[in-house]
Amino acid sequence: MKSLFAALLLASLSAPALAHGPIAAQSSAAEAAKFAADRAAILAMAGTYKVRFEFTETTPWVADYTPIPPKPSGGHEVVRVIEDSGRRIVLQHILVHERDGQAFVTKHWRQDWVYEPANVLVYKGPGQWVLEDVPERMRKGRWSQTVWQTDDSPRYGGWGEFSDEGGITRWRSNWTWRPLPRRDAVRKPVYDRFMAINRHQWTPTGWIHWQDNSKMGLRDGKVTAIVQEQGLNSYNRFDGFKAVRADDYWAKTRGYWAAVRQAWDAVIARDKGIAIAEQAEWGSVTSERLMTMADKLEAGTLTEAAAAAEARRIILAETQVKTASR
Repeated sequence: MKSLFAALLLASLSAPALAHGPIAAQSSAAEAAKFAADRAAILAMAGTYKVRFEFTETTPWVADYTPIPPKPSGGHEVVRVIEDSGRRIVLQHILVHERDGQAFVTKHWRQDWVYEPANVLVYKGPGQWVLEDVPERMRKGRWSQTVWQTDDSPRYGGWGEFSDEGGITRWRSNWTWRPLPRRDAVRKPVYDRFMAINRHQWTPTGWIHWQDNSKMGLRDGKVTAIVQEQGLNSYNRFDGFKAVRADDYWAKTRGYWAAVRQAWDAVIARDKGIAIAEQAEWGSVTSERLMTMADKLEAGTLTEAAAAAEARRIILAETQVKTASR
């Protein structure tokens, strides 16, 4: 069974187009209606939510591994549209925590959606992301989703199709590599990356982010499936928290974060990808410094120009390894 699973997984990696077929030709009116419906679904993810995060290791793929007990968590999250140019939509997530009557914010993940993408930034293994072409015959009618970490450094990307089956709207990615999330990385587990399918589905009260994660690690020099995990993040609309704190934070820091995104984009254009060291507690080695500067900017102890300049310096310094190795 293990060998069959591995063979199927390798087949999906080496020939991703085989996992899907081209979308059947439609009339221009049908294509326009489908495009509008897809856009509406993406934009519907914006709002204020009570969120529950649930990750459960289910099936070991090796005999000497015991799945860890699940540790569900949750919180309040604000999702805002920060860019919409028609064929590209960017959603920013911001967590809101309340302690002792005070509301605190944490910039969370970001998701970029692009219609009929030519390429996607994908994870290739520890510290490496590359721009990978989407097979030309698979682009028409599909959307890519690229997910970014708290400091706007890359996390993972994939492409897929929106569908409506049984009255449920869903988007499903191709197989994608992912770095370990913090919940796993801090434990120093025997696996060091995920191979996953990513799904978004819309519910009467919001939406769910459903993940099918194969946790992979090196054994005898080969990347091997260690254990299967099911992830379910549920976003249910809720306004009983101080969402205004997220909007206040964004109003004060959005110019800085726009400069940070531009700096990352410049590296991607320069290197056709990104090489940057990963860190268990923060994700990328840039994260703590970039996030701290945003906090200082919000507090008024640092100017936007100074923060943006230092962010560009940090990003360039930490991504020079790829250029230097050529």
